[in-house]
Amino acid sequence: FLLVQLTQWVQLILNNKFKYFYNLMKISLATKAAIVAKLNQLIDEQIALLETSIADAKKARDLETKSSAGDKFETSRARVQSEIDRYATQLNKTWQLKNDLQKIDISKKYRQVELGSLITTTNGNYFIGIGYGKIAIQENSYYAISLASPVGRLFYQKAVGDIIKHINNTYKILELI
Repeated sequence: FLLVQLTQWVQLILNNKFKYFYNLMKISLATKAAIVAKLNQLIDEQIALLETSIADAKKARDLETKSSAGDKFETSRARVQSEIDRYATQLNKTWQLKNDLQKIDISKKYRQVELGSLITTTNGNYFIGIGYGKIAIQENSYYAISLASPVGRLFYQKAVGDIIKHINNTYKILELI
């Protein structure tokens, strides 16, 4: 029984290592291009949603009829205007993300981590560009982070083989494109 369990553990470890190295080999400039394309798609969807939300809120504000209770009317219009302003702020930030993403040269290979780098670590895959969070590409997960983020600042100018520590996590850079 112990031998069977030990054999199963060894197989599991070998399978996981094989899967890890298989995923490691998949990272390429094409992967970086796919990540940027996915981020552009997500940002475009967010822009469209925000623009629709602004248009709907403006329509609701303009359709509001003045009632005999003038203060109630003004309060309602002010609330809707506040919502429009909030959407507009989000839209401006989203456009800034899109502009920042356009500045990244996806054809460049890096020796040190900087804007546009795609890195594989012992603790996940990271695209250094804009802070967007976790995205899935080709059955692999990547974290889109900015250089301004705490982990992004620690990765900055590091190279393959370098180790960084953040809170309780250790990251060894295994591959850098």
